[in-house]
Amino acid sequence: MPAYALLLSALLITCLSLRAQGESLRIVTEPWAPYVYLQDGKPTGIDYEITALVFKRLGIDVEWQFLPWRRCLMMLDEGKADGALDIFESTERDSRLLYPAEPLSQVEFVLFQAKARPHVFASLNDLKGLKIGTSPGFIYDQDFRDSHLFERETAPTLEANFGKLLLGRVDMVITDRRVGRYAVKALGLQDQLEELPIMVSRDPQYLAVRRNAGMDLLVQRFAAELRRFKQEPAYAELITRYANIVPMPAQTPASARQSGTKTDKPGEFSDKSAAVEQ
Repeated sequence: MPAYALLLSALLITCLSLRAQGESLRIVTEPWAPYVYLQDGKPTGIDYEITALVFKRLGIDVEWQFLPWRRCLMMLDEGKADGALDIFESTERDSRLLYPAEPLSQVEFVLFQAKARPHVFASLNDLKGLKIGTSPGFIYDQDFRDSHLFERETAPTLEANFGKLLLGRVDMVITDRRVGRYAVKALGLQDQLEELPIMVSRDPQYLAVRRNAGMDLLVQRFAAELRRFKQEPAYAELITRYANIVPMPAQTPASARQSGTKTDKPGEFSDKSAAVEQ
């Protein structure tokens, strides 16, 4: 039997096994708009819509659970979840998880600051003496994580981090570009917070599943179907739709104006993968 036919047969057996047991694939994730979040009690988001469509095409039912990220990772470790949506690849988890060859999206980590207290940022050295708001459940780039130049302080949510930023309790907040823009707009803080143009890091994020029987074949089929969907007009339409939801900054950040940094082509101060989830 050809290898492709064997692959399809194995995938079919996996799907039938789940259905025979009356079970769905259990996927956990943390709300992280606009990638995945709840709107009026219903899951939505760029990566959620893509993942749900791919699983539908593969004929696999999915049970979604939205939880704090640390709890998501714990459920994976305990075998209470089959996979996680929007997770970064990490060698620390290679023995437990499988990742499709095709990522769902690219995360770009940048810094946000209060317009009333602007800073110039081109490298980690510019953060000397500052306090940077971080998110729980993330392990950032080693240079960022281990630097003694600045202090890192975690808040339970991005909204809490932005609140501390407005109060001056932190000097900057690091988060994904799209996530930060979405939160700034949702909170109505466009006149108070701004995004710095220099990219701290870029990382692909995936749907990952536990290393169980048949899952290696599932991730292969998932990756193949995901690549196929990315070539379709519907994918471009989805990306455009969310681009309209998450606007570009209305003006050049004050720090960029001060330093003369251009914002049309943001650069990276490091070519290393800079933020890996815990």
